[in-house]
Amino acid sequence: MELEPFLRTAADLIAVPSTADRPAELHRALDLVLGVVGPGFTVERFESGGKPSALLYRPVDGPRPAFPVILNGHLDVVPGTPEQFTARREGERLYGRGTQDMKVSALVMAYVFAELAPVLPYPLALQLVTDEEVGGRNGTLHQLEQGVTGQFVVIGEQSGLEIVTDSKGILQARLAATGRAAHSAYPWQGDNALLTIMEAVRALHQAYPLPQTEAWATTVNLARLDTPNSAFNQVPASAEAWLDIRFPPGEPGFDGRTAEQIAAHLGDICGPGITVTVEHADAPHHADRARPEVAALRHAAQAQGFPAGFLRKHGAADGRFYSQRGIDAVIFGIGGAGLHGPDEYADLTTVMPYYRALRELLQGLPGRP
Repeated sequence: MELEPFLRTAADLIAVPSTADRPAELHRALDLVLGVVGPGFTVERFESGGKPSALLYRPVDGPRPAFPVILNGHLDVVPGTPEQFTARREGERLYGRGTQDMKVSALVMAYVFAELAPVLPYPLALQLVTDEEVGGRNGTLHQLEQGVTGQFVVIGEQSGLEIVTDSKGILQARLAATGRAAHSAYPWQGDNALLTIMEAVRALHQAYPLPQTEAWATTVNLARLDTPNSAFNQVPASAEAWLDIRFPPGEPGFDGRTAEQIAAHLGDICGPGITVTVEHADAPHHADRARPEVAALRHAAQAQGFPAGFLRKHGAADGRFYSQRGIDAVIFGIGGAGLHGPDEYADLTTVMPYYRALRELLQGLPGRP
């Protein structure tokens, strides 16, 4: 792989506004990367919830194997302004939506797969999904539910060639309260459901205080506070809050609990008058730092001049779906900054080292049946 031709292809991929609300563009991004990989591979296409994905591997006799290694990349991005979908290079930075998160890393994975999958002594898989930014349930999780499996997974989310072995769990919940409408001049005649919700949120923030600096702790984000009330002079009779909660391994009340148990735990904190509905709850992600593939990946990154230290991420990624099934998955990607922001960029000094580190990892692993 040569950097300059690669960057021209990356610019084409960045130009595709592959956001969740544009299904045709999700297909276009996926087809572009499949075209980069080229012919000669088995391509299994999946679709769930309107989100396409694909699994590539060299042809095999018999059923799909359990892959010793899966390279996982997502091609969807969060929304951006029109100019963000035009790649812009400034020195050693490539600006644009998806440059850091994670079209550049995914494209490197596609190049490495195309070069090595035909010659490795074991079956390698490339997993391309288009829904990671909206939860990953219709991409990675859907493929796993269709029987895709493996032994070790490298997810190309940004990491600056560090290795992420732990990520927080994630749950999304709704709080609902019902009160009694009244004229706002006579509030004692009503029961303000919005105030009930606000007290519940305060109780949650007392139980899980908002950190003022980075902390490996449970956080509760109030994402939305709403009421159907449409008049200034009316006491609202109903209200709802949306919560996004991130929690580390071992957090009582969340880790290892069912959705019903989590709802009961949140209800105990919120107090009477609150109905809790848990939309999704995913356990934290963890990979064994002592397994041989992790050691091989560290060695490969260190050979490129990077420390390859271990990181923990506060955000969730698709690795949690593998971790829940006892399959170790690590995050390992290029460097950069500004993901989801107006100045997102990829650090171009990390692209070729990333490419070489992936190649060394895959070529250094022993052949497996």
